Amino acid sequence: MQPIIHYFLHLIAPFFIAYFFYRHSWIKVYLIFLATMLVDLDHLLTTPIFDPNRCSINFHPFHSYYAIGFYMVLVLLKNPYRIFGLGLLFHMATDALDCWLSS
Repeated sequence: MQPIIHYFLHLIAPFFIAYFFYRHSWIKVYLIFLATMLVDLDHLLTTPIFDPNRCSINFHPFHSYYAIGFYMVLVLLKNPYRIFGLGLLFHMATDALDCWLSS
């Protein structure tokens, strides 16, 4: 069930957020939200690349507390930076939930 929740929050939930909160440009916002998943490229810096028992938060560089602080600052700026920040923070919240569910 955990992988279903994880991928739902990464792929489907951003669609609903984009559609209901940014209806005038929901496709563009949804694509930006999907683009924020590129932060997972930092998983390529570790061995093994995927470890189901590893918590991403504060392990990978783009999932560090410093990076999360930067994403919070992005939310304070104007669009499109705000949308990127929201997408990145939602991504981090999803990964944090995944950590909590696996512990």
